[in-house]
Amino acid sequence: MEKSISRVISEFAINLRYNDLPQPVIETTKRFLYDSIGCAFGAYNTKDVNIVHNVLVNMGGKEESTIIAFGEKIPAINATLINSLMIRSLDFNDIYWKEDPSHPSDLIPAALSAGEIINATMQNILTAIVIGYEIEQRLCEFAIPGIRERKWHHATLTQFVSPIVAGKVLGLSLEQMINAIGISASHNFTIGAPASGKLTMMKNFVDPIAVQSGVFAALLARQGFTGPELIFEGKEGLMDCLFGWDYLNQNVKPVMIPGREKYGEWKWDLNKLTNNLGENFKILECSMKAFPTEALTHTPISATLNAVIKNNIDYNEIESVTIKTIARVCDILFDKNKYRPTSRETADHSLPYCIAAAIVDRKITTSTFSEEKLKDERIWKIIDKIKGIPSEDFEKMFPEKQPAEVIIKTISGKEFHEYLEYPKGHPKQPMTISELELKFNSLTDGLLNSERQNEIKEMILNCDNMLVKDFMNKLVL
Repeated sequence: MEKSISRVISEFAINLRYNDLPQPVIETTKRFLYDSIGCAFGAYNTKDVNIVHNVLVNMGGKEESTIIAFGEKIPAINATLINSLMIRSLDFNDIYWKEDPSHPSDLIPAALSAGEIINATMQNILTAIVIGYEIEQRLCEFAIPGIRERKWHHATLTQFVSPIVAGKVLGLSLEQMINAIGISASHNFTIGAPASGKLTMMKNFVDPIAVQSGVFAALLARQGFTGPELIFEGKEGLMDCLFGWDYLNQNVKPVMIPGREKYGEWKWDLNKLTNNLGENFKILECSMKAFPTEALTHTPISATLNAVIKNNIDYNEIESVTIKTIARVCDILFDKNKYRPTSRETADHSLPYCIAAAIVDRKITTSTFSEEKLKDERIWKIIDKIKGIPSEDFEKMFPEKQPAEVIIKTISGKEFHEYLEYPKGHPKQPMTISELELKFNSLTDGLLNSERQNEIKEMILNCDNMLVKDFMNKLVL
C-alpha cells in the first residue's frame, strides 16, 4: 500500500460531507439514532447504569456534555462512557454480524458528547455516525475468520473507530486524525472473557470503554499528542499481533491456528476495509433488534414463537426442543452456564433460557430478564429439554443468512418444525417505523408520557437543522 490504512480511512472521514450522503442513508441514520435513544432510556433503571452514573456524577468535573435521561452535565469523556453503556445495557441496540459481530450504535455517544464541546450541528453529528458505522462494519469483515474466533472481543475493533467519530465532529486535521487512531488503538485490545461463559456487567461495558477512549484520544490529538500511524499493518500492530502479517513485504501470512482448524486459514482482507469508501454505505446493511437478546438468538426465538403460537403449544406439553443452528451459536449460547443463568447478562445470552421463556410467555421483552422472571419455575421446568445442534449446511449459509430450524416434540408424540433464515430487523426483514415506535414507547413507558414520546420521535427524525446542545437538552427527563 502506498498509504497507511489509518491515512486512507482518515482521508475518507475528513472529506465526507453531509451533502454527500444519499437521502436513504440520512433517513436510516436517524432511525438508528431513534432506536438507540430508546434503548438508552430503557436502561435508565438498570443496576449497571446506575452504578456507573453514581461514580461519574460523584467524580464531577467540567460540565461539558449531557447524560441522556438523567440530565447532569459532566466531562465529555465520561458522558460518552455512561451514554454508550445506556445504549448497550439491555442488549437491545443494533447488530452487524459478518466475520465479527458489532453494535455500531455504541459509537453514537462519541459524536454526541464530543459535539457538545463545540456545539456542533446535527448534520455534522449524523455524518460522523455514518462514518462510524462504515468503518466499524468494514472491520467486521476485515479478519477472515473474525477475531472473535481467536477469542478477542469486538471492542478490539471499536477502539480504532471511536477516535474517528469524535475526531470528525471536532474537526481534526488529517494528521491529528491519524494520531487519534494510533493513540486509542494502542491500549484497548479486549479479551473475549466478558462475553463468554457466566456473564457479568462487563459484557455490556467493554465496548463503551473503547468508545470513551476514542473521545479521549481525539481530544489529545487535537492538542498535538501523537500516536503510531502503522497501528494496523506495522510491526506488532493489529494484523501482526493477531494473525500474522509480513510487515516488511506488506503481505498477509495465512496461518492455521492449532486446535481451531475448523475455521481454516486466518487472513486479512484489505479490500474489505479500504476499497470503494463512500460509494455505498454500510449502515444500510446493519440490523435492528426486535428482542433484547444476543443477536444470534433472534432467528431461533422468532422460529420458536411462530411454532408455539401457530400450533397453540403449551409448555406443559413439551417433551423436547431442538434448535438446529450454526456452530458458534452452540459454542456461545449453549454452554453449561447458560442452563442456569443467575443474571440478566447471562440470561439474555442463554438460548435455552430465551427459548424456554418464549414458549412459556409467547413473547420476549425486557421484563423477560428481570430478577423475578429468573425465578419462574415454568422456565426451569422445560429449560433442560432444550438443546442445540450445529448444522454444516447452515454454517455454509452464514453470515449471508442466519438460518435456524426449531423442532418441538410433544409428550403426545406430535412434532412441529419451523425454519427461518432472517430475523426481524435484518435488512431483508426490516422493522417499520411503526414497529420502531412501538419499541421506543415500550422502552420509555413510565419515564415519558405519550406526548413526550412523540415529541422526541419527531425531533430525532427531523433533527437536520438543530444544534446538538438543543438536541441533547430535549433528551432529559
